[in-house]
Amino acid sequence: MRAADMHCDTIYEIYEGYKRGESVSLRNNSLHLDLEKMKKGDYGIQNFAVYVNLKKTENPFLEAMEMIDIFYQEMKANEDLIHVVKSYEDIEKNWREEKMSAMLTLEEGGVCLGNTRLLRDFYRLGVRMMTLTWNYPNELACPNRIVTEGPDKGCYPDTEHGLTQKGMEFLEEMEDLGMIIDISHLNDAGIWDVFAHTRKPFVASHSNARALASHPRNLTDEMIRALGERGGVAGINYCPAFLHDWADGETKKSMIAHMTGHMKHMKQVGGIGCIGLGSDFDGIVGELELAHGGKLPMLEAEMKRQGFLPSEIEAIFYGNVMRVYRDVLS
Repeated sequence: MRAADMHCDTIYEIYEGYKRGESVSLRNNSLHLDLEKMKKGDYGIQNFAVYVNLKKTENPFLEAMEMIDIFYQEMKANEDLIHVVKSYEDIEKNWREEKMSAMLTLEEGGVCLGNTRLLRDFYRLGVRMMTLTWNYPNELACPNRIVTEGPDKGCYPDTEHGLTQKGMEFLEEMEDLGMIIDISHLNDAGIWDVFAHTRKPFVASHSNARALASHPRNLTDEMIRALGERGGVAGINYCPAFLHDWADGETKKSMIAHMTGHMKHMKQVGGIGCIGLGSDFDGIVGELELAHGGKLPMLEAEMKRQGFLPSEIEAIFYGNVMRVYRDVLS
């Protein structure tokens, strides 16, 4: 079954390898994803995120640019297998030519430094999707969680801090450009601002259902329902912490049955059209039953066993995501 995965951090891992003096190839490596594993998994399109940790860099824009350079170096070195896409028509062309597609995305709106000119420059470089935040506040918005210490130590949803005025400007610019807005990592108040101040479909590229796993990174049922009504898609994240609430001391495992459980819940709440794939490969830790991209057929097999119809499996694996790309990408 052809697959469209909305999020992985593989380019970041290759970048980190380069910084250590290692030569890590996208074609074949020991990471969750490489092109050989993707071929085995029948990947049609993979979104490759440029992930930047604002707390670990003095120049987020420069770091993003360096990763984009690595992305294009890898695309050039492997053009026999995969091509960059900047439009829906590019994806269709690659699939007709039996090539995989690679979409460039940003996982941290702060790399734009609050400057819409830089946003447009990233678009010119091929970026077609961006999260407004990662785990820290930036010029646009606040992240999904408030972390507290002391007697009330924990991780709680941030329901109060909406988008900044600059964040509102970015929403308008992204819609005008044809860049997909990604609400994964955004806080609850910010997510509702996106619903209120946009017109087009958008995505939560790698987020699950909070009703089944209470981490604030996941979406509430109200959000899932509204996302389905908007024509958007949430990509099932394979991270153990976003699939299940684990007791202290339990070994955190990412199980395929947990993934299908989230799919069933999201189908009931928001309809089959709001579900996609967003593995978060190479950005997650823990014991993974679906250990790498080459094992993706295991998920299809479990979905069949759980009673998903062929048309529903096709929709989740790629059809729903392709609909959003067709509607938004210019």
